Formats: sequence, structure tokens, C-alpha cells
Amino acid sequence: MKKLKLALAVIAIALFVNCKSNNEESIDASKIKTEGEAIIAELTSPPFVPKPVGDRPAKKLIVNLEIIEQEGEMADGVKYMYWTFGGTVPGSFIRTRVGDEIEFHLKNHPDNKLPHNIDLHAVTGPGGGAEASFVAPGHEVTFSFKVLNPGLFVYHCATAPVGMHIANGMYGLILVEPEGGLPKVDKEYYIMQGDFYTKGSYGEKGLQPFDMAKAIKEEPDYVVFNGKTGAITGDKSLSAKVGETVRLFVGNGGPNLVSSFHVIGEIFDKVHVEGGSLINKNVQTTLIPSGGAAIVDFKVDVPGNLVIVDHSIFRTFNKGSLGILSVTGEENKTLYSGNQSDKVYSPEGGTIQTMPGNKSASPKKAVTLAERIADGKSIYSTTCYACHQPAGEGIPNAFPPLAKSDYLNADVNRAIDIVIHGKTGEMIVNGKKYNSVMTAQTLTDEEIANVLTYVYDSWGNSKKEVTKEMVEKVRKEKK
Repeated sequence: MKKLKLALAVIAIALFVNCKSNNEESIDASKIKTEGEAIIAELTSPPFVPKPVGDRPAKKLIVNLEIIEQEGEMADGVKYMYWTFGGTVPGSFIRTRVGDEIEFHLKNHPDNKLPHNIDLHAVTGPGGGAEASFVAPGHEVTFSFKVLNPGLFVYHCATAPVGMHIANGMYGLILVEPEGGLPKVDKEYYIMQGDFYTKGSYGEKGLQPFDMAKAIKEEPDYVVFNGKTGAITGDKSLSAKVGETVRLFVGNGGPNLVSSFHVIGEIFDKVHVEGGSLINKNVQTTLIPSGGAAIVDFKVDVPGNLVIVDHSIFRTFNKGSLGILSVTGEENKTLYSGNQSDKVYSPEGGTIQTMPGNKSASPKKAVTLAERIADGKSIYSTTCYACHQPAGEGIPNAFPPLAKSDYLNADVNRAIDIVIHGKTGEMIVNGKKYNSVMTAQTLTDEEIANVLTYVYDSWGNSKKEVTKEMVEKVRKEKK
């Protein structure tokens, strides 16, 4: 009898908890009343986000967002005409809470050439606000909506041709926090993936127009975080300290590709699946659909550069979807030794790579030393930076540094030969052992000369100038 009573009590408690949970989930947000005076929404540019909502009551929130068409840099030496919300790709981050009443002011800068609008996936209403927000250059429209569902939502332009407007960078994220706000973390960042389609191939310099044919075929030249290659690398890397908790608000503007979002060297403690209320735990890689989002939380336990990637991995090493979370602090050898593995790791870069013997492509011309260094920098940014990093620092235990490299500066002909033919096996660079593989690069003699001249001119190296003739000589000697 006691066992029966205990079982019935457990069932009753479970039913009570379940009913309470269901009631909490079924709260009618449309009936939440706003309190106090209206406030102006804080908007931020990526990778930063506004301060958390916390436990503030629902408010009337005024959002002022300006559309700006402007030329920007897709990669080093590669220009693109972006269409933006707030002057950045992705657009300004908007942070709200359930029950807020949003008064949205959308402004189309008078220098713009095209009409635009906005479709916010957080809006319950025709077109997500697109029907009410169509705005010509030099005009401002206003519409209002109440946010009913918590989650992380994409917004984008929905003016025809919709795909073209999105492909030119017109997307961003709006966060709707639940009552009481999200759990507190130490660092929050904003990352959004997008695929771009240009007339020129990856890395081809100059102002590149949008290519509709490539977009229809879903064959992007660039797949990047935050609108350009290297947007969150080098001195623009995200940062955290050992022991801190990090939250990434991750979106995928598309317009075509899904994202296999992954941080190399970390496991996501929690993932808000597709930006909603469902939470998955201990996740390695999370799928983010085009026009979707996810919130990922994790604690950083060891120092180093954590590489942020789309794990559709050729996109990362050959199309630009690479970022860095730089973690500083004391090492913990129990968690990660850093020196117990000595395996070959095959690096990859932006150019097409082959085994030795392939013929070079047609050369590009750069006349003055300054032009050659500039050309070399462009080649480095599309070929070398993923492995050797933007400032030549390399990746510990994997890829040797080029900055202040004793190995590099000791023998220029050896450096030329490695670029031409690749290298496998052990080497000592600045007193540290590396044992990896560098594949041969299908660069012209002039491109090799220019990129090596840039490397030697940078990061405390010897300022050695490498000429096309020097490369030709090494190539002939090795035949």
C-alpha cells in the first residue's frame, strides 16, 4: 500500500510539473502589457551585440535602421558593392524581449539607387513586415509589431529579385529574449554566414559585380563570416579568457547554402536548435539552415586559437568561412598537453593545389616593388592565411610561423622550392619542431615571387626581394 501511495504521489507531481510547464509555454504574449516610456533600441555592428535585456518589463521599443548601399572589401584587393542594413554585413543586431511592441523606422539613404524593404522572421504578419516596409531612396517608412515568440530570428530584404538582395548582404539577426532574459555568460558575439557570387573567381582583384548565373546554380565564389574573408581573424579575432563562458549568436543569411557550424577545439555545452526553445547539449557541429540561426554556449578551458569554421570544409579553406576565437590564460596540461602528438597534417589554402608537375597558369603583371608587394599580399590572403594566419604567426603544433622565421630567412631558394614543389617531413622553425605537409601551389613564377616578396617584407623578416627570375632558376634546377 505504501508503495502504491508513493507511486501515485510521483505521478501527481509529474502531472503538476508537466501542466505547469505547458502553461508556461502557452502564455499568450499578445496580452503582455508594456510598461513605462518608450526606449530607443541599442543596435550594434557585428561581431558585437547589445547588452542583455535582463529582467526588464516589456516596453515599446523604437528601432531606427538605415539601408546603405556601399562599396566594401570582400577580400584583400577584391571590392564588392554591398547592400546593407546599417552599413555592415550582416546588418545591425536587434535585441528585444517577448511582449515588446516594436516601432520600426526603416530609412533608405537618398544616395541609394534601389528601393528595399525588410522581412523579419520574428514578425507575425504578412511578409514579416515586408509589405509594410517597402521604401524608396530618400524615404522613411514606419510600421509596428509585437514580438510573440522567444528565439533568434533572421531578417532580410524581400524586394524582388529577393535572392539578389540577400546575396548582396541584406540580412541580419533579431533576438527575442524570454521573460527574465537568457542565462548570463561572460562574452557574447554575433556571427553570420553568407555565400557571395562574383563575376571574377575567388581572389580576382578589382570591383566584382554580382553574378546571377552563379547564384542560380548555387556556385558561390565566397562563403564567409560577417561579410568578408578574414572578418574575425587576426587583430579582429574574437577573444575570451580561460574559464569564461561564451555565447555565439550565429545566423545564416544564405541565400543558398546551409552551414555546418563548428568551433575546432571546443564542444558546445548548449545549442538552441534553429534559434528556438529546444536545447541540445554537448554538440560538436550544428546545422544552420539558410535563413535560420542558432545560439551556442560553451566554456573555454584551455588557451589558444580556436578556429571557427563551416565544416563543409572546402568552404573554409578555399572560400573564406574561417574565424578565430583567441583564448588567453594559463595552460592546463591535464586537459590538453599540447605536445603528445606528432602526426602529419595536410594544410590547405585558397588556390587549387596539385602534386608536383602541373603547368603554371598565365602570369599576372605587377611592375613596381610596391605593386608586387600589394599583389603578394592579395595572394597570401587567398592562399596562405588559413594555415599560416593573417600575421604569419602559424598555428602551434601544426603550421610553422612565417613571422621572424629563422628557417625562412636562412635560405630564400629553399623557400622558393617549397612553394613550387611542396614539402613533407620534419623541420625546426624558431626552435620548435614541425612535421607536416605543404602541398605544391599552382602559382605562376611571378605570383610566387610576389607572395614571397610580401612575406619577406612583413612581420620582422629580412626584406629580401624575390624576383621572377629567381623563381625560374630554382624551377629549372629541380627539373
